Amino acid sequence: MFAYNELKPGTIFILDGEPYQVLEFGFMRMQQRKPVAQTKIKNLVTGKVLNRNFQHTENFQEAEINYKKVKFLYAHRDKFVFCDVKNPSARFELAEESIGDKTKFLKPNAEVEIVDFEDKMIALNLPIKMQFKVIEAPPSIKGNTAQGGNKAVKIETGAMIAAPLFVEEGDVIEVNTQTGEYTGRV
Repeated sequence: MFAYNELKPGTIFILDGEPYQVLEFGFMRMQQRKPVAQTKIKNLVTGKVLNRNFQHTENFQEAEINYKKVKFLYAHRDKFVFCDVKNPSARFELAEESIGDKTKFLKPNAEVEIVDFEDKMIALNLPIKMQFKVIEAPPSIKGNTAQGGNKAVKIETGAMIAAPLFVEEGDVIEVNTQTGEYTGRV
């Protein structure tokens, strides 16, 4: 059990039957009043961020979160097939809506991490930086590089990324999967 003053950033706890992670924590004490913990918390199931105050009488249960390494195999229609890293025959499917917008960075044989809460998948964590091959890039026009411009290139998963003008078709680039931004050419 957590006391209200143990809710530090990164702590995962259960509130109203769902797991929440503390993003920000502040302690407020006003004259002749009990101290209050002001927090910004994120629901790990829905992704919704809330501002919430907790009183000194409140206690919280620690959430049992499990992390499991899996390998992405392929996508078929709106289903994504994964397998256990150590046991490739143990396959399972996830629907596109349960993964969200991270589907645009899933490429075959990529190792990802699944976050479980009470035997239910609540999140999919990708590596922060991944490498992708550029399959479509418009030609850069001579003379428009004075401002360090960008162009939209298509990577092997079908996602469009804003990349510098010198990136050409066939290049391998590194992309930050959290922001969707170009980070470098490999």
